[in-house]
Amino acid sequence: MAVNTSGVESVGGKGDLQAEVANLAPWFHNLHLPDGTQTAPTHPLGDFPLYKWERLAGHLPQNLEGWSALDVGCNAGFYSFELARRGARVTGIDLNLHYLAQAKWAARQYGLQERVTFREMQVYDLAHTEEMYDLVIFMGVFYHLRYPMLGLDIVAQKVKRLMVFQTLTMPGTEVYEDTHNLDIEHREPMTDPGWPKIAFIEHKLAGDPTNWWAPNHAAVEATLRAAGMRVTERLGHEIYICEPDPDNPACINTWNSAEIISATGRRVMSRRRDDRSDQVLE
Repeated sequence: MAVNTSGVESVGGKGDLQAEVANLAPWFHNLHLPDGTQTAPTHPLGDFPLYKWERLAGHLPQNLEGWSALDVGCNAGFYSFELARRGARVTGIDLNLHYLAQAKWAARQYGLQERVTFREMQVYDLAHTEEMYDLVIFMGVFYHLRYPMLGLDIVAQKVKRLMVFQTLTMPGTEVYEDTHNLDIEHREPMTDPGWPKIAFIEHKLAGDPTNWWAPNHAAVEATLRAAGMRVTERLGHEIYICEPDPDNPACINTWNSAEIISATGRRVMSRRRDDRSDQVLE
Protein backbone atom coordinates (compact mmCIF):
# COMPACT_ATOMS: atom_id res chain seq x y z
CA MET A 1 0.00 0.00 0.00
CA ALA A 2 1.51 3.32 -1.04
CA VAL A 3 1.94 6.05 1.56
CA ASN A 4 0.42 9.41 0.61
CA THR A 5 2.69 12.35 1.47
CA SER A 6 1.29 14.90 -0.97
CA GLY A 7 -0.64 16.74 1.71
CA VAL A 8 2.21 17.21 4.15
CA GLU A 9 2.79 20.87 4.96
CA SER A 10 6.02 22.49 6.05
CA VAL A 11 6.20 24.65 9.14
CA GLY A 12 6.29 28.27 7.93
CA GLY A 13 5.86 29.58 4.40
CA LYS A 14 7.56 28.71 1.15
CA GLY A 15 10.19 31.38 1.73
CA ASP A 16 11.06 29.80 5.05
CA LEU A 17 11.35 26.39 3.41
CA GLN A 18 13.65 27.71 0.71
CA ALA A 19 15.79 29.30 3.41
CA GLU A 20 16.05 25.94 5.19
CA VAL A 21 17.02 24.25 1.93
CA ALA A 22 19.72 26.89 1.40
CA ASN A 23 21.00 26.42 4.96
CA LEU A 24 21.41 22.69 4.31
CA ALA A 25 23.25 23.20 1.00
CA PRO A 26 25.09 21.85 -0.88
CA TRP A 27 22.71 19.09 -2.00
CA PHE A 28 23.65 16.12 -4.18
CA HIS A 29 20.10 14.74 -4.33
CA ASN A 30 17.53 16.95 -6.02
CA LEU A 31 14.52 16.23 -3.83
CA HIS A 32 11.09 17.41 -4.98
CA LEU A 33 9.47 18.58 -1.75
CA PRO A 34 5.69 18.49 -1.24
CA ASP A 35 5.22 22.19 -2.04
CA GLY A 36 7.18 21.89 -5.31
CA THR A 37 10.47 23.24 -3.98
CA GLN A 38 13.52 21.41 -5.34
CA THR A 39 16.71 21.06 -3.34
CA ALA A 40 19.14 21.03 -6.29
CA PRO A 41 17.29 22.28 -9.39
CA THR A 42 20.54 23.19 -11.19
CA HIS A 43 22.24 19.85 -10.56
CA PRO A 44 25.00 19.24 -13.15
CA LEU A 45 23.67 15.71 -13.74
CA GLY A 46 20.14 16.97 -14.38
CA ASP A 47 17.21 15.87 -12.23
CA PHE A 48 19.33 13.48 -10.18
CA PRO A 49 18.56 10.88 -8.99
CA LEU A 50 14.97 11.03 -10.26
CA TYR A 51 15.98 9.97 -13.78
CA LYS A 52 17.69 6.86 -12.36
CA TRP A 53 14.64 6.06 -10.24
CA GLU A 54 12.34 6.36 -13.26
CA ARG A 55 14.40 3.67 -14.99
CA LEU A 56 14.23 1.43 -11.92
CA ALA A 57 10.80 2.08 -10.40
CA GLY A 58 8.76 -0.19 -12.66
CA HIS A 59 11.01 -3.16 -11.91
CA LEU A 60 10.35 -3.13 -8.17
CA PRO A 61 7.11 -4.17 -6.45
CA GLN A 62 4.61 -1.32 -6.25
CA ASN A 63 3.43 -2.56 -2.85
CA LEU A 64 6.28 -2.95 -0.35
CA GLU A 65 4.04 -3.16 2.71
CA GLY A 66 5.68 -5.58 5.15
CA TRP A 67 9.09 -5.27 3.45
CA SER A 68 12.22 -4.03 5.15
CA ALA A 69 14.70 -2.10 3.04
CA LEU A 70 18.29 -0.92 3.37
CA ASP A 71 19.60 2.09 1.46
CA VAL A 72 23.41 1.93 1.47
CA GLY A 73 25.03 5.32 0.97
CA CYS A 74 21.64 6.98 1.30
CA ASN A 75 22.85 10.58 0.88
CA ALA A 76 19.83 12.88 1.32
CA GLY A 77 17.45 9.91 1.23
CA PHE A 78 15.86 10.02 -2.22
CA TYR A 79 15.64 6.23 -2.66
CA SER A 80 14.72 5.73 1.00
CA PHE A 81 11.72 8.00 0.58
CA GLU A 82 10.58 6.34 -2.64
CA LEU A 83 10.63 2.92 -0.98
CA ALA A 84 8.87 4.25 2.11
CA ARG A 85 6.11 5.70 -0.06
CA ARG A 86 5.49 2.16 -1.31
CA GLY A 87 5.07 0.96 2.26
CA ALA A 88 8.56 -0.33 3.18
CA ARG A 89 10.26 0.22 6.51
CA VAL A 90 13.58 1.71 5.47
CA THR A 91 17.00 2.08 7.06
CA GLY A 92 19.33 4.49 5.31
CA ILE A 93 23.04 4.51 6.15
CA ASP A 94 25.73 7.00 5.24
CA LEU A 95 29.04 8.17 6.67
CA ASN A 96 28.48 11.83 5.76
CA LEU A 97 26.82 13.73 8.59
CA HIS A 98 25.89 16.60 6.28
CA TYR A 99 23.86 14.32 4.02
CA LEU A 100 22.28 12.58 7.01
CA ALA A 101 21.14 15.95 8.35
CA GLN A 102 19.52 16.65 4.97
CA ALA A 103 17.84 13.24 4.97
CA LYS A 104 16.41 13.59 8.48
CA TRP A 105 15.12 17.07 7.66
CA ALA A 106 13.55 15.90 4.40
CA ALA A 107 11.87 12.95 6.14
CA ARG A 108 9.99 15.45 8.29
CA GLN A 109 8.95 17.46 5.23
CA TYR A 110 7.50 14.32 3.63
CA GLY A 111 5.94 13.06 6.87
CA LEU A 112 7.92 9.81 6.55
CA GLN A 113 9.96 10.00 9.75
CA GLU A 114 8.03 7.04 11.21
CA ARG A 115 8.95 4.81 8.25
CA VAL A 116 12.55 5.80 7.64
CA THR A 117 15.52 5.63 10.01
CA PHE A 118 18.89 7.13 9.14
CA ARG A 119 22.15 5.96 10.70
CA GLU A 120 25.75 7.06 10.55
CA MET A 121 27.49 3.89 9.36
CA GLN A 122 30.20 2.60 7.05
CA VAL A 123 29.36 -0.27 4.69
CA TYR A 124 31.78 -2.44 6.65
CA ASP A 125 29.90 -1.76 9.91
CA LEU A 126 27.03 -3.87 8.55
CA ALA A 127 29.18 -6.95 9.26
CA HIS A 128 28.54 -6.35 12.95
CA THR A 129 24.76 -6.10 12.71
CA GLU A 130 22.22 -8.91 12.78
CA GLU A 131 19.50 -7.37 10.58
CA MET A 132 18.67 -8.65 7.12
CA TYR A 133 16.50 -6.80 4.61
CA ASP A 134 14.01 -7.81 1.95
CA LEU A 135 15.36 -5.15 -0.42
CA VAL A 136 18.79 -3.55 -0.50
CA ILE A 137 19.71 -0.50 -2.57
CA PHE A 138 23.46 -0.55 -3.23
CA MET A 139 23.86 2.19 -5.80
CA GLY A 140 26.76 4.57 -6.36
CA VAL A 141 28.90 3.13 -3.57
CA PHE A 142 30.95 0.14 -4.81
CA TYR A 143 33.51 2.15 -6.77
CA HIS A 144 34.05 4.54 -3.85
CA LEU A 145 35.12 1.71 -1.54
CA ARG A 146 38.81 1.10 -0.92
CA TYR A 147 37.92 -2.57 -0.36
CA PRO A 148 35.06 -3.14 -2.81
CA MET A 149 34.77 -6.95 -2.79
CA LEU A 150 34.70 -6.96 1.00
CA GLY A 151 31.96 -4.35 0.92
CA LEU A 152 29.94 -6.29 -1.64
CA ASP A 153 30.32 -9.55 0.31
CA ILE A 154 29.07 -7.85 3.48
CA VAL A 155 26.11 -6.18 1.77
CA ALA A 156 25.08 -9.32 -0.13
CA GLN A 157 24.80 -11.18 3.17
CA LYS A 158 22.07 -8.73 4.19
CA VAL A 159 19.75 -9.46 1.24
CA LYS A 160 16.63 -11.59 1.71
CA ARG A 161 14.89 -11.02 -1.62
CA LEU A 162 16.30 -8.35 -3.94
CA MET A 163 19.30 -6.10 -4.35
CA VAL A 164 19.65 -3.17 -6.74
CA PHE A 165 23.31 -2.67 -7.65
CA GLN A 166 24.84 0.22 -9.57
CA THR A 167 28.44 1.23 -10.09
CA LEU A 168 30.64 3.37 -12.28
CA THR A 169 31.87 1.09 -15.08
CA MET A 170 34.34 0.93 -17.94
CA PRO A 171 32.94 1.21 -21.46
CA GLY A 172 31.83 -1.98 -23.20
CA THR A 173 29.43 -4.86 -22.64
CA GLU A 174 31.52 -7.80 -23.91
CA VAL A 175 31.53 -11.02 -21.88
CA TYR A 176 34.17 -13.73 -22.21
CA GLU A 177 32.13 -16.89 -21.92
CA ASP A 178 34.50 -19.43 -20.33
CA THR A 179 36.63 -18.09 -17.48
CA HIS A 180 37.01 -21.41 -15.69
CA ASN A 181 40.42 -22.56 -14.43
CA LEU A 182 42.92 -21.16 -16.91
CA ASP A 183 46.35 -22.76 -17.11
CA ILE A 184 48.84 -20.49 -15.36
CA GLU A 185 51.05 -20.45 -18.44
CA HIS A 186 48.18 -19.44 -20.73
CA ARG A 187 46.71 -16.26 -19.33
CA GLU A 188 46.21 -14.47 -22.64
CA PRO A 189 42.39 -14.60 -22.36
CA MET A 190 42.67 -12.12 -19.49
CA THR A 191 43.54 -9.43 -22.04
CA ASP A 192 40.27 -10.00 -23.92
CA PRO A 193 37.83 -7.05 -23.61
CA GLY A 194 35.19 -9.42 -22.20
CA TRP A 195 37.36 -10.87 -19.44
CA PRO A 196 36.08 -9.68 -16.03
CA LYS A 197 38.40 -6.89 -14.96
CA ILE A 198 38.37 -3.81 -12.78
CA ALA A 199 40.36 -0.67 -13.57
CA PHE A 200 42.15 0.84 -10.58
CA ILE A 201 42.09 4.64 -10.48
CA GLU A 202 45.27 5.73 -8.77
CA HIS A 203 44.53 9.42 -9.09
CA LYS A 204 41.32 11.42 -9.08
CA LEU A 205 38.51 10.79 -11.55
CA ALA A 206 36.22 13.77 -12.19
CA GLY A 207 38.00 15.52 -9.32
CA ASP A 208 36.94 12.87 -6.77
CA PRO A 209 39.76 11.04 -4.93
CA THR A 210 37.30 8.34 -3.76
CA ASN A 211 36.58 7.13 -7.30
CA TRP A 212 38.86 4.11 -6.89
CA TRP A 213 37.51 1.51 -9.31
CA ALA A 214 35.73 1.03 -12.63
CA PRO A 215 34.72 -2.57 -13.40
CA ASN A 216 33.68 -3.65 -16.86
CA HIS A 217 30.25 -5.18 -17.39
CA ALA A 218 31.64 -8.72 -17.20
CA ALA A 219 33.30 -7.94 -13.86
CA VAL A 220 30.08 -6.53 -12.40
CA GLU A 221 28.24 -9.76 -13.16
CA ALA A 222 31.20 -11.89 -12.03
CA THR A 223 31.60 -10.11 -8.68
CA LEU A 224 27.86 -10.33 -8.02
CA ARG A 225 27.97 -14.08 -8.72
CA ALA A 226 31.02 -14.42 -6.47
CA ALA A 227 29.04 -12.68 -3.71
CA GLY A 228 26.30 -15.30 -4.02
CA MET A 229 23.90 -13.20 -6.11
CA ARG A 230 22.13 -13.96 -9.39
CA VAL A 231 21.48 -11.13 -11.83
CA THR A 232 17.84 -11.19 -12.89
CA GLU A 233 17.70 -7.95 -14.89
CA ARG A 234 20.11 -5.40 -16.31
CA LEU A 235 18.38 -2.05 -16.65
CA GLY A 236 20.45 -0.47 -19.36
CA HIS A 237 23.56 1.35 -18.28
CA GLU A 238 25.15 0.25 -14.98
CA ILE A 239 22.02 -0.85 -13.03
CA TYR A 240 21.53 -4.52 -12.10
CA ILE A 241 18.74 -6.22 -10.16
CA CYS A 242 19.77 -9.42 -8.45
CA GLU A 243 18.65 -11.95 -5.88
CA PRO A 244 20.39 -14.48 -3.61
CA ASP A 245 21.39 -17.62 -5.52
CA PRO A 246 21.05 -20.67 -3.24
CA ASP A 247 22.66 -22.82 -5.95
CA ASN A 248 25.79 -20.69 -6.02
CA PRO A 249 26.57 -19.50 -2.48
CA ALA A 250 29.45 -17.12 -1.88
CA CYS A 251 32.72 -18.76 -0.86
CA ILE A 252 32.58 -16.80 2.42
CA ASN A 253 29.65 -19.04 3.33
CA THR A 254 31.48 -22.23 2.39
CA TRP A 255 35.22 -22.86 2.12
CA ASN A 256 36.47 -19.29 2.73
CA SER A 257 34.57 -18.20 5.81
CA ALA A 258 37.76 -17.69 7.83
CA GLU A 259 38.82 -14.79 5.61
CA ILE A 260 35.63 -12.75 6.02
CA ILE A 261 35.69 -13.41 9.76
CA SER A 262 39.24 -12.09 9.99
CA ALA A 263 38.69 -9.17 7.60
CA THR A 264 35.65 -7.89 9.52
CA GLY A 265 37.01 -8.52 13.01
CA ARG A 266 34.08 -10.77 13.83
CA ARG A 267 36.31 -13.22 15.71
CA VAL A 268 37.64 -10.42 17.89
CA MET A 269 34.13 -9.11 18.51
CA SER A 270 32.95 -12.60 19.39
CA ARG A 271 35.81 -13.07 21.84
CA ARG A 272 35.01 -9.76 23.49
CA ARG A 273 31.39 -10.81 23.91
CA ASP A 274 32.52 -14.14 25.33
CA ASP A 275 34.87 -12.37 27.74
CA ARG A 276 32.08 -10.13 28.97
CA SER A 277 29.82 -13.17 29.41
CA ASP A 278 32.55 -14.89 31.47
CA GLN A 279 32.90 -11.84 33.68
CA VAL A 280 29.16 -11.81 34.31
CA LEU A 281 29.17 -15.50 35.16
CA GLU A 282 32.05 -15.06 37.59
